[in-house]
Amino acid sequence: MRILSGIQPSGALHLGNYFGMMKPAIELQDKGEAFYFIADLHSMTSLFNADERRRNTIEVALDFLACGLDPSKAVFFKQSDVPEVTELTWLLSTVTPMGLLERGHSYKDKIAKGISPNHGLFAYPVLMAADILIYDSNIVPVGQDQKQHLEMTRDIAEKWNRIYGETFVLPEPLIREEVAEVPGIDGQKMSKSYGNTIEIFGDEAVVRKKIMSIVTDSRPPEVPKPDADQNLVIRLLKLVAPPQDAKEYEDRLRAGGLGYGKLKEALFDYYWAYFAEARKRRAELQKNLDYVHAVLRDGAAKARAVARGVLQRARKACGIE
Repeated sequence: MRILSGIQPSGALHLGNYFGMMKPAIELQDKGEAFYFIADLHSMTSLFNADERRRNTIEVALDFLACGLDPSKAVFFKQSDVPEVTELTWLLSTVTPMGLLERGHSYKDKIAKGISPNHGLFAYPVLMAADILIYDSNIVPVGQDQKQHLEMTRDIAEKWNRIYGETFVLPEPLIREEVAEVPGIDGQKMSKSYGNTIEIFGDEAVVRKKIMSIVTDSRPPEVPKPDADQNLVIRLLKLVAPPQDAKEYEDRLRAGGLGYGKLKEALFDYYWAYFAEARKRRAELQKNLDYVHAVLRDGAAKARAVARGVLQRARKACGIE
């Protein structure tokens, strides 16, 4: 079973990235042949600062390795270090219906939020399809918001296979519903574009301030909260605290007598403890960037070995080789 997942280097990684993609991916490296990439080509649709992209890319690599990605178990690489994927993107573009792309939820959502439209943003699902198909991926862990893109990948692959014969493996999504959407400090989905994130490796004082600013209602501590399970702080606490501890705080909030300030302080303490070991590992990796770059180079070499074979298969199928 080959597992494929990628993440954009568009800024500091946060709890939504960790619980939505990173943690499931790291757990899956023991379940099959894992291919994980830093999607620097995808980041070009919305990030236009070259130095920032370079910096973000190495930061993402540090974050993943610190959080437990094992290069001996997973193939870890930069998307742009596998040029075969861009050629396959063009091949797939020639069979991708415009209507399929026009129905893309992600494109519509980003345009609605004021992101300037460009062809890369519009054709994002085709590059994503190439990312997946070029490694003969069987399983793709995705958040609920990315499910449509995987469906598009299957649609594109099926159309190619109908036209040129069986060429591509059809991937299946793996969606962990319980963490499909991590709330941000304002109640919306946690996202860098909303400015509502809690970073995995954020500065202690900055993160504490963010957590203490989480949106809550004006009910005083003594008032029972029958909707305690919907409280933003409780929802985040359930991610980083032991289940029994989180339940205890939820029960106390529901019964009345627990102030939101105390609850937020508890959330910070559990968050800080949750990533304590990863922070130590990251500090050590930061001192050995040669090792990090070597991991990405070795991963790219392994990824290209697979990608060349799949691309050659596609080239032969469509008659350009």
